Parts: sequence; structure tokens; C-alpha cells
Amino acid sequence: MIPTAPASSAGDAAAPGWDALLDAVARGDGLCAAYQPIVDTTRGSVVGFEALARFEGFAEKNPEAWFSAARARGRSAELEAAALRTALRARGSLPANCFLTVNVSPDLLSSADVRRVWREAGDLGGLVVELTEQTEIESYLTLEPDLEQLRAAGALIAVDDAGAGYAGLRHLLALRPSMIKIDRELIRNVDQDEAKRALIEMLGTFASRVDAWILAEGVERVEELDTLVTLGVPLVQGYLLARPGPPWVEIDGNLAHRLAATHARRGPTPHAHLVRDIVEPATTTSSTAQAAALFAQDPGLRSVVIVDANARPLAVVEPQAAALDVAEAGLRINLDTPIAEALARAMTRPTSTRFEPLLTTDNAGRFTGLARLERMITVLATVGQPGSV
Repeated sequence: MIPTAPASSAGDAAAPGWDALLDAVARGDGLCAAYQPIVDTTRGSVVGFEALARFEGFAEKNPEAWFSAARARGRSAELEAAALRTALRARGSLPANCFLTVNVSPDLLSSADVRRVWREAGDLGGLVVELTEQTEIESYLTLEPDLEQLRAAGALIAVDDAGAGYAGLRHLLALRPSMIKIDRELIRNVDQDEAKRALIEMLGTFASRVDAWILAEGVERVEELDTLVTLGVPLVQGYLLARPGPPWVEIDGNLAHRLAATHARRGPTPHAHLVRDIVEPATTTSSTAQAAALFAQDPGLRSVVIVDANARPLAVVEPQAAALDVAEAGLRINLDTPIAEALARAMTRPTSTRFEPLLTTDNAGRFTGLARLERMITVLATVGQPGSV
């Protein structure tokens, strides 16, 4: 039986009765997940979902009140772990080529409860872990071991509410996330505010240089959506597109058509300067051990690409690295990325990997081949000359 909170406890983290309520949701009673679609502005299709905690059968429905009460009682890790387990239950039925995002407080990444959730989940491919802003990050170094474990298991890291609170430039530089979620306050009335547009453009430029996606959340008006598309924001989320609901909600067909039509009117980037023009095929495998075997069979083989079960590229491996069973994450780039932009992104990598080939993908994230930096440099150096690409 789900306990009933005293009337005075609604919205009051210090009110009595919360311990019994937290005991209930820790057991899974009344705790469920809603899933809000994340939409690709280029194709007008759903490419991901954010899992959000919901509390059914209680007088208090506001998730913020629950997490605040748990924090006040030292039970944050317990509640967040329960919410994560609930969110991940539907993961097995996630539509093909879609990702799932879940929210975690940075200071709880190292907790035994949260670590246990990741171990139970196993392979985290297709999962995006959003670092929320419940508390300020005091030391990025303390987060690194858990972030590396998540990445090694296949998860991507996202930073929530960029442009507000603690998610400043230092935050983004230290964490190097794969996804940057723009704070909804920057999205509200963006069509009427030139300063907000400029800041979003700045975040987009930063994201492109560090191989990250930006996602605009809290989109509630068509005018906001149109402005974000004009600014080149690739991913959007908000009540205009779809409210959180059961697995797996689709967006309104008219909005999907509007996005696709808007992209068609804008037209593609001039084809002659795209990454797809210089892509070369590559041998693929699923592990460094198999890569080592391929190198042994063919001494002339320069590199092998590690891909996951969905044909998404993970790393470029050379013979020496394969022998040591080492595979560092590679830089992925869409086929339709301008060569100059791809080269600029490559230059942001550490010096040890800066000149490795780029992993090219189609719009579904599947591996299509390698783009070598020497080829990109040659193309840019010969643009405009007779016979150039």
C-alpha cells in the first residue's frame, strides 16, 4: 500500500511523512517514468527520448519536491537510483536508431546505489547520461573515473541547462560532453531576442568544435522552433513537439512535415566541399582482439574500425594499439559536414590523436568510412583550382 503524505508535506521538503514516502518509491511503489521525444530538425523525426521521473498515486506530483526531500534526508542516491532503474526498464523496446537520456546529479555518480544501476544495465550503448544541476561541481577530477566507466560501457555524456547556473564555459570545457542541452530560459522567446540568438550561435560553434550535439529544450512556440532551425540547432525538445508520455510517443505529423520542408527550402551545403567527397572504405570489426587478428592476417592493413551492434563506429585501431588491446574513442562526423568544419573539429583533439582519421556516419549514426586529414587538407588547399574537388 502506498502511504499518503500529510497535507502539509506538499512542496515542503522538511515536513514530516517524507521518510515513509521515500521508502515506498525506493521499493518502486508509485514511481514510474514518462518519455519525451527529442527531434532531429533536419528530418523532422524522433531520434531520442528523455526519461523523466513521475510519482503516481501521491498528493505531491512535483519531482523537484521529491528530490529536494530526498536530499534533505541524505537519501538522494537511493531515490535517483530507483528513478534510473524505472527509466531503464523500457529500454529494451526503444525504437531502432533512437537514444535514451537519463538524468543524474554529478555528485551522485560515485555513489554505490548509482554505480549498481550501471552494472545491472550492462551495455550502455544508446544511453545518454545527463549531468543535472542539483549541486555545483566542486572537482571535475573526482568525476572522471565514473565518466570514463560510463563511456567505456557505451554511454554518452550530456550537460544539462547550458547557459545558466553552473553550466558555464569552464563546465563544458572540463566535461567535454557529447551533448549540450541549452537552458530553456534561453529558448523562451528566442525569436524576439537577438542576444539569445547570439548566445545560441556561440554554443553551436563551440559544440561543433568539440564534436558535440546541441539540444534546445523547452520549445513551446512555432516561432521559437522556426528560429532554432534557422540557427542550425540540430535537436529540439518541448511541449510544442510532444509532452512526456508512455513509451514511445511520436510527434505531430504537421510539425514533422514543417521541419522537413524548412530544411528542404534552405537546401544542402554546397556538395563540392563535404566530407562525403573524400570518404574511403575501411575494414570493421567488433573488438580489438578481432582487429589484432585481422592485422596478423594482413600486414599491409593500416587501420581497423571498431563498431557496435548497430554499426555505429566507436574507435579507429592501428596495429600497435590492437596488440596492446587499446581502443580510444574516435571523432565521429556526419557525411554532410563541410570539410572545413570537420577539420576544425579535428584540431580540438588532444595532440596524441589529433591527426587520426575521422569516423564518418550517415544520418542514422551508422559507419560509412574514414576521412583522413591529409585528404581534407589537400582538398581545402586546392579549392578553386582547375580540377579540384
